[in-house]
Amino acid sequence: MAARTYDAAADSFDHPANTFWERFGRRTVERLALADGARVLDACCGTGASAIPAAERVGADGHVLGVDVSEGLLGLARAKAAQRGLRHAQFRAADVMELDLPDASFDAVVCVFGIFFVPDMQAAVKELWRKVKPGGKLAITTWGPNVFAPLNTFFWDNVRAVRPDLHRAFNCWDGLTDPGAVRELLSVCGVEPHVEPELARHPLRSPDDAWALLQGTGYRGTLEQLDPAARNQIRDACLRFVRVSNVDSVTADVIYAVATKDVRQAS
Repeated sequence: MAARTYDAAADSFDHPANTFWERFGRRTVERLALADGARVLDACCGTGASAIPAAERVGADGHVLGVDVSEGLLGLARAKAAQRGLRHAQFRAADVMELDLPDASFDAVVCVFGIFFVPDMQAAVKELWRKVKPGGKLAITTWGPNVFAPLNTFFWDNVRAVRPDLHRAFNCWDGLTDPGAVRELLSVCGVEPHVEPELARHPLRSPDDAWALLQGTGYRGTLEQLDPAARNQIRDACLRFVRVSNVDSVTADVIYAVATKDVRQAS
């Protein structure tokens, strides 16, 4: 499902309205203090929002591997890396739970807005932690509460009106929207992180930006299941809501978790 959703969303994922991907990917990488020549794994890398700044930071002597289930997003990531001359950044299609990579082989492992897509999040954390070298770091970033409010609630209310079967009572990240929950997820996996919430807003310059956001994120999976008439109805309603209510920004709080593996740990 995630692969189909984000393959469809690839046409709007990097729309100028959706700069939050790059914004929070880069801020995650900044928290790692990567050294020149470091090896980095970016799980659920999308179009390279964290992999590209990581590659810029580690330099040509380093190596960055981005993995994602969406070939559509990976194609965009490869194009970005090529445009910037980042030959040491590579991208491949892979599931987080099926990484054919040696343990303890990366100085840093990053997963931004991706861990909650894995049905067994504890297993995913353990898998990523195994890939971290002793002395290396794991960074997991997730959304805070009420992401994209007030647009989120309005969107789902309108979906329920036209297709009740597609309405979601919760999002897959809802269980990780406070620092305590993020800390607990990692702690039960033997990972002790520094957890830092960030309060943020994401600007909407126009009603069209709101529609680009919905098309370039996980909402696209629902939109793709609507017939054209229902999709147009929801689009028109969302555009009208943003315009009439003067919505010029949405909530975009995030939670950063960074853990350093003890040099005495082998896995």
